[in-house]
Amino acid sequence: MNMQVDPRTLIALTTDRTPCHDALLLTEGGNLARIVLHDQVYSLRITRAGKLILTK
Repeated sequence: MNMQVDPRTLIALTTDRTPCHDALLLTEGGNLARIVLHDQVYSLRITRAGKLILTK
């Protein structure tokens, strides 16, 4: 998949030290990933509209 990133985003990513993760990599190309925090399981879903939803 060829993604185009706004140059302003690249600048922000190089100056901001906050961890950044690609949602498509987290979902392994699908639309759902499970995320565990303190023994709680959350679902990260990519909608058809390309939005992210995180639910418990």
